[in-house]
Parts: sequence; C-alpha cells; structure tokens
Amino acid sequence: MDKAKTGAWTRGAVVAAAAAALTLTLTACGGDGGGKPKGDDKASTAPAASGGKNSPAGGPSTQSTEVLATISGADGVEVVINSAKRDAGGFVTVQGVVKNGSKNLFSAPGWQGSEQELRSNGASMAGAALVDKVGKKRYLILRDTDGRCLCSQFTTGIQAGEAAPFYTQFPAPPTSVTDVDFQLPTMPTATIKISG
Repeated sequence: MDKAKTGAWTRGAVVAAAAAALTLTLTACGGDGGGKPKGDDKASTAPAASGGKNSPAGGPSTQSTEVLATISGADGVEVVINSAKRDAGGFVTVQGVVKNGSKNLFSAPGWQGSEQELRSNGASMAGAALVDKVGKKRYLILRDTDGRCLCSQFTTGIQAGEAAPFYTQFPAPPTSVTDVDFQLPTMPTATIKISG
C-alpha cells in the first residue's frame, strides 16, 4: 500500500470512528423523557397557583392545600399560609399563596423590609420573620452570600385578581418550639404551627 492510499484509509477510519462516537453520544443524551409514554407530559404534583413568572425559582415545588393562617392586608391583598415545615437541614420553610384582590398591580411595597442588605431584593418577601414569643427570639429570613433572600420574588408583580405561590426560609427554632408568629412588613401578624 503506498503512502497516499494509507493516508486516505487512515483519515477515513478516523472520520468513521468519530461519526460512530457522535452517534453513541447523541443516542445516550437523547432520552425518551424517563420512560413515559408519549403524550403523558402531565406534572406529577398539583398545579401551582397562577402567577406565571412569579413562581418561586429554586424554592420548594409542592404546595399544600391546608390553611394555617390567612393574613388580610390593605387593598384586598391576602397572604394564605399553607405550611410551615421543619427541614432536616436546620431550617423552616413557610409556603403559601399571595392573592391580589385589588384592581391594581401589586408589587409588594415594603415587603423587602428595612434592613439595608435586603433592600436590593425588590418585590419580595425578604422582610419576613418568625418570632418565638416564649423564647423571646426573632428569626430573620435566610439569605445567600450576596444578600439575596431565600424567598419568593415577585419580579413582575402580581396582576389584579391573580395569585402567586410563595416560600420563605428561616433558621429553625428549637424542636420544642411549635407555635411562632409570622411577620411580614405592612401586614398583620399571624400565629402558625410548625410541623415536622
């Protein structure tokens, strides 16, 4: 075999091997949706409340229908608390729905609180806190190293007549503490029970 033929054969073999590897890679990555039959794209959990872009990104995805408390604010805005669960990681997650019963867009004015670090959270629940009245201790919202709260942000506001799910996360009080007050700036305080 001369050099020209050997070079052509080698290049052909390399191209064929690369094509085979690419085919295997694409086959491995192109799964079938976890084995679900076609047309079965329904979510396995109940749908979240309407609110579109305001769904809690990175937050808990399941929403309870139990009502622990309903907080009524000005202009028909309501906060419905559905759950307050103690998690193994040493924190408490409070979840629920914010309902805008007004005729205007609701952008959570003041809900980010007065703390300087949290002001950059904009329309959010960053100012929320849990209060243990017996232990005389206040638990502020958890945040990351950039000062972003571990809570829902309502970046586009909540349209009139709509609702948006929310979550807030706090350091967990001692396990002996089950009843706490949920506080949110501009809204009345509500007593809720922590489970788990």
